[in-house]
Amino acid sequence: MNKQEKEQYLREYSILKAEGKPFFPYAVAHDAVMAVIVLAVIITLSLLFGAELGPKVNPTTSTYVPRPDWYFFFLFELLRLVKPPSLVGMATVGIPTLCMILLFLLPFFDRGPERRPERRPIAMATMIFVIGAMAYLTYEGASVGTPTALEIKVPSAVIAQGPAAVQKFEAGRLAVAQSGCEACHDIAGNGNPGPGPELTHIGARVPAEAIARTLDNPIAPMPSFRNLPANKFEDIVYFLSQLK
Repeated sequence: MNKQEKEQYLREYSILKAEGKPFFPYAVAHDAVMAVIVLAVIITLSLLFGAELGPKVNPTTSTYVPRPDWYFFFLFELLRLVKPPSLVGMATVGIPTLCMILLFLLPFFDRGPERRPERRPIAMATMIFVIGAMAYLTYEGASVGTPTALEIKVPSAVIAQGPAAVQKFEAGRLAVAQSGCEACHDIAGNGNPGPGPELTHIGARVPAEAIARTLDNPIAPMPSFRNLPANKFEDIVYFLSQLK
């Protein structure tokens, strides 16, 4: 902006300022009305739908996996996408802190008088990118599966084997859910698509003996399950071998 454009801008600004209305009470009244409307909407939604409550707290369980509030889902998903342990600190502290610092410094490095969006392509592109990334990460974080729930029907082949087989399949399903397998594997739409392979039809590709060997001596970063009780280990092997 040259000197002539700056003088024209200041002249127009002084004219508009002289013709405008004072901040109090006009702007304050508008903000107060909007605040009342928002508060009324929140109270109405609370009375109609209430708050979402989870199951009662069980102090004896070790399978509870905390989930963040919806406005932290984008950070939750960002942390899930960062695989190397050496970069976890950057994902949890570094990136959010850097973004906050840049936001606080915005008035200092963006001192141009221009405010029309079409004349601020860099600022608009940055805003669209940030909002889009946060929206996408929020959606992914909200739709990701929990590693402690496994919803899958008992296969007809297992039902045909009798009640004992069904009971063993159910025990294996519970053991898989409690062991956190869904944190790295997708099982019939449950869990996460990685970093481990999908296990929906693992029984059709890998025999039970190979599944047992993998659970006993897996490839990193998968943990070993050799320390599980023998019956629980067998239940997991049977459950996975019946996924065909």
